[in-house]
Amino acid sequence: MRLPHPRFALLLSLLLTALCTHASEAPSAAAAAPPADTFQLSGPTFAPQAFHITVYLPPGYANCSTRYPVLYANDGQDMPAVGLQATLADLYARHAIAPVIVVAVDALPDRLALYGLFDRARRRSVVGGSRFGAIGAQAQPYAQWFVDTLVPTIDARYRTRPTAADRAVLGWSLGALSAFGLGWNDPDVFGTVGAFSPSFWVAGDRSSPAAVQHSRLALGMVDRGPARPTPRLWFSIGTAEETSDRDGDGVIDAVEDLRDLVDGWRDGNGKPRRGLRQLGYRVVQGDPAHPPRAGQVALDVVSGAHHEQKAWAAVLPDFLRWAFPPPG
Repeated sequence: MRLPHPRFALLLSLLLTALCTHASEAPSAAAAAPPADTFQLSGPTFAPQAFHITVYLPPGYANCSTRYPVLYANDGQDMPAVGLQATLADLYARHAIAPVIVVAVDALPDRLALYGLFDRARRRSVVGGSRFGAIGAQAQPYAQWFVDTLVPTIDARYRTRPTAADRAVLGWSLGALSAFGLGWNDPDVFGTVGAFSPSFWVAGDRSSPAAVQHSRLALGMVDRGPARPTPRLWFSIGTAEETSDRDGDGVIDAVEDLRDLVDGWRDGNGKPRRGLRQLGYRVVQGDPAHPPRAGQVALDVVSGAHHEQKAWAAVLPDFLRWAFPPPG
């Protein structure tokens, strides 16, 4: 059997690549929801129930050999409410984002225990308090399962780009606290974080408003450092998420907690505490027109937005366009 001429083989390869790219990026007459796979993935002893996983594949995935970046998302059960599939279909139809695999992980019933912060070096959860009970009692084993079981499973089952630069993790509310912890503690796994309405109010001491103010766990984690020069962080917060103002400065706690984590703050003794700026991050207003750069914080403060799925659905397209800009 005669082999094709090397020049012909090269032209054929380029043609197939172009056809694959066209199939995955070209808009359809009616924007169709991306196909989805579902499966169950067991966890260790901390999670007696298996995790329900939904994987949203980009258009043309079945017909190509292309590899794709991956977005992991907490609270996967909320994806219909935030309109993920319709949003993806619209963005693909307008060539507004690069094709991406989205992995949505449903929360288990004990969401308060799993969605929290952890200390990777000491391999332990960092437990905070709330009026609902302890937050993050199982955050360390959940994060370990996420990194050691979920990510390798997805890389083995799907054509991913298995690098930190091509992995993002997303969440809202407590799920955003968890996503930030994953990105902060595992920057070699996740290069981009999306945190909508993050629960940075979770504190180690809830004995008084002042105690909460000075023991916020996420802020303490950033202050201790060290700097992570590579992750890209998108934060979105609404100005009407709550009415609480623990220090009486006229700024609601949800906004102040986020701004303190970004800009730095002072403890009860007046000592300056470091935020992301002091660790060397470049802070910009959330702008989908400008792709993220390493060591960048995009801050999106949404006037009048509440702490609800409707608000997260509204900012989801902006985050996706920022995190996964189209080629070129």
